[in-house]
Amino acid sequence: MWGVRMTLRTSKVAALLLLSVHLLHASALPAASSYEFNALMPVYVVPEDDQLLCMYEEVTQAAETKSASVLVRGENDSYPHTATLSFSVQRNSVWAIIKPVSQVDLLLHFKGVLPGAVEDPPTIVITAHYDSFGLAPWLAYGADSNGSGVTVLLELVRLFHHLYSDPRSQAPYHLLFSLTGGGKYNFLGTKRWLEENMDHAESSLLHDNVAFVLCLDSLGTGDELFLHVSRPPKPGTPQYSFIQQLEQIISARFPWMRFGTVHKKINLQEATLAWEHERYGMKRIPGFTLSHIENPKSELRGSILDTMAQVDIRKLKRNTVIVAESLTRFMYNLSDKGSAKDMQVFKGSLDIQDSRLSALMTMITSVPRAVQLMDREPEHTLLISSLEQELKHYLRQVHRHTFHPDRRDPEITFFDQMKQPMMMYRVKPATFDLFLGGCIAGYLGIVYYAIKTFGNVYTKLKATVKAKHQ
Repeated sequence: MWGVRMTLRTSKVAALLLLSVHLLHASALPAASSYEFNALMPVYVVPEDDQLLCMYEEVTQAAETKSASVLVRGENDSYPHTATLSFSVQRNSVWAIIKPVSQVDLLLHFKGVLPGAVEDPPTIVITAHYDSFGLAPWLAYGADSNGSGVTVLLELVRLFHHLYSDPRSQAPYHLLFSLTGGGKYNFLGTKRWLEENMDHAESSLLHDNVAFVLCLDSLGTGDELFLHVSRPPKPGTPQYSFIQQLEQIISARFPWMRFGTVHKKINLQEATLAWEHERYGMKRIPGFTLSHIENPKSELRGSILDTMAQVDIRKLKRNTVIVAESLTRFMYNLSDKGSAKDMQVFKGSLDIQDSRLSALMTMITSVPRAVQLMDREPEHTLLISSLEQELKHYLRQVHRHTFHPDRRDPEITFFDQMKQPMMMYRVKPATFDLFLGGCIAGYLGIVYYAIKTFGNVYTKLKATVKAKHQ
């Protein structure tokens, strides 16, 4: 199954240069899909640093010389060419076999609530998936996709907590915030959570009147925003009113931005879903996804190059302002009380701070968030606990849900042996091996000849000595 560990092979020595991350791009491959590659040489992905660049220069210089070659040894493969440089990848065991990982808590889910002012108000669900995806799981930091969506959600939690903390400023809406796992694998965390709440739970906010679900996905860069919908909302519905507020905020305060609605029907025949809101749409819950990415198959959604350096904090703040102001104008019905440009809710003590957004992004991208790693190392456990504590600080009824894959018929399978050390050695050139082989062959020939003729020589020496004595 794709996304766990992949070894590419190529017949050219130049493939070794792909060790550098900046030379190997994680192309956009749909999550939870199966891919097979057949070639002749293993290709491994490693972080770029000074030591790697030095090795890169060594390989480049060796490849430029006519007499030089490169020896690569990886896993069970060995290429016994004469060489000046040797790369070796050691596994945990000489006889180790890549095996499926049976116990993975891959679908962690967090939710928390800000209760509305009136009795039985409609619910607005704001959600984002927190896991990442890339060619190499240990390098999949997913800063824009979807660390930026998680950052915007956490900032919305703080802002609306301040509004809801005063009974006089509570809106007539429940706010349900949700962080989901398995987003890069067909949104399995959302699927399992919906099944638990819609099919089995007797009491759930999802059983009540849901105004709409707002999914946040990739909001860390770009000067465009797209609202992805499965069905165009009808006038008079909450979804339609919210979209109007989005358009007003963008046109009034950020006129240089491009905003559009992308309509894509849910195709039940497709193996994968394009956006998270489609999971809700399959349960007849209205929703949409806000993202700066127009094409759901964009390579930006699954690249190991999606790091913190790709996120623009100023644009992340701008998108946070757009979402927060649009939600506020919709929930408090502020259209008749002032223009979108003149009436700003989040300013002063409620201002969105660059330092907080930067701190949240740094925390989220501090470790790779590939699904199969989230329960493996202490730093990953710490990140999960930090996200949970952040929600508990501002929200009520915060719960963690952990879903385990079915061992008999899992929807996705992960494998071990994802991270291995790589070493580079200097070895003697081919001429030295030939010279050494010739010396050894000559030595063995002399020894063989001496042993073979030892009897005759001994007999002659013995006869010579006996003749002298006589």
